[in-house]
Amino acid sequence: MTAHESTNRTALLAVACLGQFMVLLDSTIVGAALPDMQQRLHTQLTGLQWIVDAYVLLVAMLLLSGGVFADRFGRKRVFLAGVVVFTVASVVCSVAPSIGWLIAGRVVQGIGAAALSPASLALLAAAYPVPQERVKAIGLWAGFSGIGLAAGPLAGGILVDAFGWPAIFLVNVPIGAILLLVGMRVLSESRNPNAPAIDLPGTVLSVLGVGALTFGLIEGGSRGWTSPVILGTFAAAVAILAAFVVVEGRGATPMLPLRLFRQRLFTVSNTAMVVVGFALMGSSFFFSQFFVYVQGSSVLLAGLQTLPASLAMVIVSPFAGRFAARYGFRIVVTIGLALAGLGLLALGFVHADTGYGNVWWRLAIVGVGFALTMSPLTGAAIQAVSPQEGGLASGISSTTRQIGAVLGVAVLGAVVRTREAGGASFEAGLDSAFVAAGVVTLAGAVFTGLWLVRSRPAEVSTPQAPTVTTPSG
Repeated sequence: MTAHESTNRTALLAVACLGQFMVLLDSTIVGAALPDMQQRLHTQLTGLQWIVDAYVLLVAMLLLSGGVFADRFGRKRVFLAGVVVFTVASVVCSVAPSIGWLIAGRVVQGIGAAALSPASLALLAAAYPVPQERVKAIGLWAGFSGIGLAAGPLAGGILVDAFGWPAIFLVNVPIGAILLLVGMRVLSESRNPNAPAIDLPGTVLSVLGVGALTFGLIEGGSRGWTSPVILGTFAAAVAILAAFVVVEGRGATPMLPLRLFRQRLFTVSNTAMVVVGFALMGSSFFFSQFFVYVQGSSVLLAGLQTLPASLAMVIVSPFAGRFAARYGFRIVVTIGLALAGLGLLALGFVHADTGYGNVWWRLAIVGVGFALTMSPLTGAAIQAVSPQEGGLASGISSTTRQIGAVLGVAVLGAVVRTREAGGASFEAGLDSAFVAAGVVTLAGAVFTGLWLVRSRPAEVSTPQAPTVTTPSG
C-alpha cells in the first residue's frame, strides 16, 4: 500500500468515526436538555416523549433499509446525503418555534441518522477488505463513537446552561459542514451490485405499525386508555403489524427475513435485546428529569450527575465480547441483565433527600449491567445465522434494540402519568417507572438464563460490526 492510499484510508476512517460520533452525541445531548425544553416550550411529559421517540422510531424502522440503500446506490452518496439531512434537520430543530416543529425536525433527523450510520460502517468495510484490518478499523469506529456517548450529558449540560436547548442542535452544524467538505474529497464511492431490492412495503408497514403502537402508548395517558381514538389506534397497530408479518413472510427480499427466527438462539437474543432497549432507554429518559425536578439540580449539574451510567458503559463495553468468548453468551448476558435490573430497582428507592453519594453507584451498576449484554447479544444473533448473513443479523439486533427503546420511553412514561393521574407525585411516578424497568430487566435475565442456548467458549464469535448503544437512543 502506498503512502497516499494509507493517508486516504486514515482520512476515510476519521470521517466515518466523526459521522457516528455526531449521531451518538446528539442522542445523549438531547436527554440532558429535556428539562429545559419542557420549561421553554411549555410542554408536558407527553411532548418530551415525542421529542425522543420521533427520532428513535425513524432510526429503528429505517436502519435496515439505510444499509441496503447504501449498498445499492453508493455508500459515499448515501453517507453524504445522510449528513446533509441530519445537519439541515438540526437547524430546523434549533429554530423550532413550537413543540410540533421540533418533533418534525426530530423525525427528519432520524431519517438522516438511519442513512448516515449504516453507510459509515459500510464505507469502512469496503475500505478495509482484510479481516484483521477491518476489525481494528471498526473497533476504532466503535471506540471513538463511544466518546460521543460519554460527552453528551456533560456537553448538553454546558450548552443548555449557557445558551438554552437550541444550542444542542446547533453544535451539529459545524460537524456536519466538516463531514460534508472533507467527505466529498476523501471518500471513494463503492456499492454492492448484488445488493437486494428495497423492501418498500415492509418498510412502510413497519413505520406505520410501530408508529401507531407508540402513539397509543404515549397519548393514552392524556386521552384516556378507553377513548375511541386510543382503542382505534391500538387496533390499527395490530392490523398493520399483522400485515407486515404476512408481507415479510411472502416477499422475495424482505427487510426482516422471518425464517431467521426459527433459530432459537436468534429469537432469544433479539427478544433480550428488546428488553435491553426498553429498560435502558426508558429509564435514562428520566435521569436528568429526576435530578432537576426531584433533587433540584441545575441542568449543568444534572448532566454531570448522569455520567456514571454512560461512563460505565464506555469502559465495560470493550470487555463484554471477551467475557462472552471465555464464558459463553448465557452467563455473561444473564449476569448483565441481573445487574442492570438490580440497579434499576435500587434507583426506584431514591428520593429528593437522597445524597448523590448514594445515587451514583446505582447508575454505575445499571451502566455496567447493560454494557455486558449488548455486544454478546449481537454476537449471539450473528452466530445463529450463516456467515454471509452476519451483517443482516447485526442490523436486526440494532433494530430490535431501537424498537425496545421506542416502547420503553412510551410505556414508562405512561407509568409515570398514570401514577400522577391517581394523585401521586412526580417523584413517586419516577420510582414506579424505575421499579417497572427493573422488574422487566430481571425477567429478561431469567428468560436468557433459561433459554439462551449454551455456547461452548470456543464457538463464541464476537460481532463483525460492533454496535455502540446509547442510553438515550
